[in-house]
Amino acid sequence: MKVAKLYKFNEIKIEEIPIPEIKSNEALVKVKVCGICSGDVMPWYIERKAPLVLGHEISGEIVKIGSSIRDEIKLKEGDRVFVHHHAPCMHCSYCKRGDHVQCETWRTSKIYPGGISEYIILPEVILKNDTLKIPDHVSFEEAALIEPVACVVKSLSRANIKRGDTILIVGLGVMGQIHIMLSKEFGAFKVIGVDMVDFRLQKALESGADEVINFKNENVFKKLQDITKGIMAHSVIVGPGDIKVIEFYLKALAKGGTLLIFTPTPPEQKISLLLNDLYFNDITITTSYSCGPYDTKKALELISSKKINHNLLITHEFRIEDTQKAYEITAKAKDSLKCIIKF
Repeated sequence: MKVAKLYKFNEIKIEEIPIPEIKSNEALVKVKVCGICSGDVMPWYIERKAPLVLGHEISGEIVKIGSSIRDEIKLKEGDRVFVHHHAPCMHCSYCKRGDHVQCETWRTSKIYPGGISEYIILPEVILKNDTLKIPDHVSFEEAALIEPVACVVKSLSRANIKRGDTILIVGLGVMGQIHIMLSKEFGAFKVIGVDMVDFRLQKALESGADEVINFKNENVFKKLQDITKGIMAHSVIVGPGDIKVIEFYLKALAKGGTLLIFTPTPPEQKISLLLNDLYFNDITITTSYSCGPYDTKKALELISSKKINHNLLITHEFRIEDTQKAYEITAKAKDSLKCIIKF
């Protein structure tokens, strides 16, 4: 079978390896669609994992289920499925609190060899705890968006949005667009997007943004003050993983507001805060890392009920042989949103 293997940033090779044999407690899935994650085009983040077979935004079809678990799960051979690349144990102290991404099993579980591969193996924990059957009316393309949509579900649930709030989404790549599509589902009244790429600003309006601000030629704070009559944003979701951006948009918060950091920053970056200002303005700074099984189930519900416009989000489709090109387009972050690999 073919796999797309990254050796370093912008060096991806298409290689042939044997179709793997499953153990009695595993399943074999034929991959149908795999998305290119925007996180995978951060050089500092992806190169520390290299070499690796890319991809974790997966939909596919179960080809074979191991004999020892066939009767223990609701899934069967031939089912169309969404596959999460991690799954929690569901019984440790973290899982009992709903902090699935802190579960040691979640962190160590994985698919083999990676999503941009003609076939993958699912270990038992992923098969049982975060593999979802795709409804007949949901396409493989839509199902490949479940993981990124689930990350946004978690993000918006942590952003302290109260009904009637104004929310500011910074960075209008595919994840910013999904935030815009779903913000009003979580109670926001007014949704504002910020970017410097005209293509993405226009897509944000199509996604449901009430206003957009072009960072390149507009004063973000002045326009935000005008839109909100001086109140500013109750919640700010910062997409770019950079300390300077995070510090800049702290000034966009209303009193009592929440700033959510959606993307990791390079590990050497540090932030300087005036705690006195945070305290007296009741400012909350929080994070949202990945997603768990509650989030993926909610994401599938939202996609199934057509709350997500996949036709707007998926801008480019490629074969596995063109993974390098898909990767480069995603990394440029210009006239694209989601690139997918179709098998």
